[in-house]
Amino acid sequence: METTGEMSEVPQTLKLLSAWPSMFCMRVLIALKLKRLDYEYQEEDLLNKSQFLLSSNPVHKKVPVLIHNDKPLCESLIIVQYIDEVWPSPPTRSPIVPADPYDRAIARFWADYVDNKFHEAAARLMRSPEGELQEQAKKDMLGCLAVFDELLRDLSLKGPFFGGQHIGLVDIALAPYLCWLHAFETIGAFKLLDEGRCPHLCKWANDVLENPCVKEALAIAPAYKVLEFTKVYRSMALGHE
Repeated sequence: METTGEMSEVPQTLKLLSAWPSMFCMRVLIALKLKRLDYEYQEEDLLNKSQFLLSSNPVHKKVPVLIHNDKPLCESLIIVQYIDEVWPSPPTRSPIVPADPYDRAIARFWADYVDNKFHEAAARLMRSPEGELQEQAKKDMLGCLAVFDELLRDLSLKGPFFGGQHIGLVDIALAPYLCWLHAFETIGAFKLLDEGRCPHLCKWANDVLENPCVKEALAIAPAYKVLEFTKVYRSMALGHE
């Protein structure tokens, strides 16, 4: 059992079904640590999923699953927003999801962009053999990062993060991919995060990795270990033995 932070004033039971390579699980870990919540951590073998996981998420049968007082919650961004709603931030810190309805909608838009654009392109990079398909995936990933760099440039007066002075939903959505950066660049044989091309995003990466909660959450997946996992995943995806 692993715990982090302090107990909430109201007794709560939290259990996270997770898998160390998953950037989606890392999102939930960041949120739990930002809120200083105690939780039980259960590592799942993705090739031999527990019956508890399968029954807790019968639709997708995937991690992460957060069990709150025996009630399961699925999908990382939904879980992160749920955590933010159930355990409000203190007055000295902004919430993970903006309070203003417009700002909240914009944050959700960009978090969705991470999943439906950047992650989709990264998944194609991992699954594609060398050649035209992989080159297109690399081009699409670089295009997404250029969009994020421009967004950060426009937000620079508000603070170092997508969430302004404090880490918010978009930061949590994107930060775990930094664990995979070395693997992406090795598999694709290209430079993904470059200061000349994406100076604002590079600064953001340095700043977000200095946050203790992010640093602790991402420590579960060191770059060398992610690369080893990626090679196995890629071999399976390409149908190799």
